[in-house]
Amino acid sequence: MSTLTVSFPAGKRVDAQYKGFTIQTDQSRHGGGEGAAPEPFDLFLASIATCAGVYVKGYCDAREIPTKGLTLEMQVERDAEKHRVARLALEIRLPEGFPQKHRDAVVRAAELCAVKKHILEPPVFEIRTA
Repeated sequence: MSTLTVSFPAGKRVDAQYKGFTIQTDQSRHGGGEGAAPEPFDLFLASIATCAGVYVKGYCDAREIPTKGLTLEMQVERDAEKHRVARLALEIRLPEGFPQKHRDAVVRAAELCAVKKHILEPPVFEIRTA
C-alpha cells in the first residue's frame, strides 16, 4: 500500500506529498483562493489526458514514430443541471506524414489509459477520522 499525505499550507491551498513530489493546488480567485496553482479538479482532468498521452507516446516510441507535432486535446462537456462533467472527447492530432497504418492503433493505445480504467471501474472509497 502507498500513502499520499495532504497538507494545508495557507489560504485555500491544499497540497499533496506523494512519491517525493509536492503537488500544489489552490482555488481560483472566484473560489476564494489566489489562483496560484491548478484546482484539484483541473488535475483530475489533466490526469486523464496526460495518461492517454503517455500511452500514445509509448506506442510511437516503441515503433520509432516521431512525435514532433503530435498533440492530444481533450474537450470537456459539462452537464449544467447536474454540475458535473457529461462527456470527455479526446482528439489525437497527428502531424503531417504520420504513418496511415498506425492511425487506428494509436487510438487503441490511448484507450489503454489507466486513469480511464479506474473511472470505468472505480475503487472503493473509505473516509474516516484517525
